[in-house]
Amino acid sequence: MIFGYARTSTVEQANGLQAQIDELHKQGCERVYSEQVSGTQRDRQELTRLLDNLREGDVLYVTKPDRLARNTQHLLELIELLEQKKCALVILSMGGTHLDTRNATAKLMLTMLGAIGEFERALMKERQQEGIAKAKEQGKYRGRKPTAMAQSQDIRKMKSQGVSVTEIAKKLNISRMSVYRALDE
Repeated sequence: MIFGYARTSTVEQANGLQAQIDELHKQGCERVYSEQVSGTQRDRQELTRLLDNLREGDVLYVTKPDRLARNTQHLLELIELLEQKKCALVILSMGGTHLDTRNATAKLMLTMLGAIGEFERALMKERQQEGIAKAKEQGKYRGRKPTAMAQSQDIRKMKSQGVSVTEIAKKLNISRMSVYRALDE
């Protein structure tokens, strides 16, 4: 069976997710698993469900390696897991060439591309930190707006209505600690 996996990091990327799904169906995927969750999160339920459903001879398609794996090590771990299950991985968006793990050269290319992608992310983080440091020196950096404090009125109102801290945190999508901080303010 041919499976597909599509992922975007945020809900705002709905069009990107749909484009991935469309491309996977166009490639003949019979079942596509998709989710909108950060690649850095360990708990990706749809990916876990997909990996559990793979059987010998199945093929997994993804549009890009970063849609599947968090980093090079994770990509290699997933490839090894697929090999143990006697399944294959095909990555589509590689400059017009499909990389298929049933081919040794493609495995080498995936490893190299994963390492390059990881290096690129590290450089981007470095530049971001340099920019933040420079902005702080110039007094222009204020950091991100605190989400819980911006909702402190709502937090206090809900608490006065007898809503538990846990429920407030769930409803406002913030941590319990943030609720306590807002209540203490």
